[in-house]
Amino acid sequence: MAERYLAWSALSPSDARIRALELADALIPAGTDVLELGCGAGLPMTARLAIGRRLTGVDLSVEQIRRARANVSGATFLVADMTELERPPASLDAVVAFYSLTHVPRDEHAALFARIRTWLRPGGLFLASLGVEDDPGTVERDWLGVDMYFSHFSARVSRRLVEEAGLIVEQADVIAEPEDRFDARFLWIVARAPAGPVPQP
Repeated sequence: MAERYLAWSALSPSDARIRALELADALIPAGTDVLELGCGAGLPMTARLAIGRRLTGVDLSVEQIRRARANVSGATFLVADMTELERPPASLDAVVAFYSLTHVPRDEHAALFARIRTWLRPGGLFLASLGVEDDPGTVERDWLGVDMYFSHFSARVSRRLVEEAGLIVEQADVIAEPEDRFDARFLWIVARAPAGPVPQP
């Protein structure tokens, strides 16, 4: 699975993936503390964002983290479930999640967004791709050779949950991108933590 996903995502990145990476690179200054949720094998997103930044990548897969450590120098990598991850309040300048949150049970999204809000310093960035359809949880058979779990809310509900977590949404765009069997659509969110005290977890 890890090798097939790397070939699919890194070796032939879609226009949407390239735009997302360029946007993240432009919005996240050098010398900042960045957390990537669902970093996979680290290519190409993590490797680009790690340049000049203090980046920590998190993934549930031991094999993906092993590959990320081999592929990306100068970053920290953790094997962890993002829904159980703990970080100090106001310790991060940016949290990014590229194509990973749609694999988290949607009932856990609101709590995760709330924790992300506490991790961010005032003005900190949250950049993520979310689902656009109402899917309480389904398994897609033979997705890159494995059964893959997906779960997400509609674009409208996802945006509302991000806002209810206390983040200010600056952009919310639904973008279609080609996959093997059909065009997938994602809600790309750019949001920031407001100025002022950081809420306690």
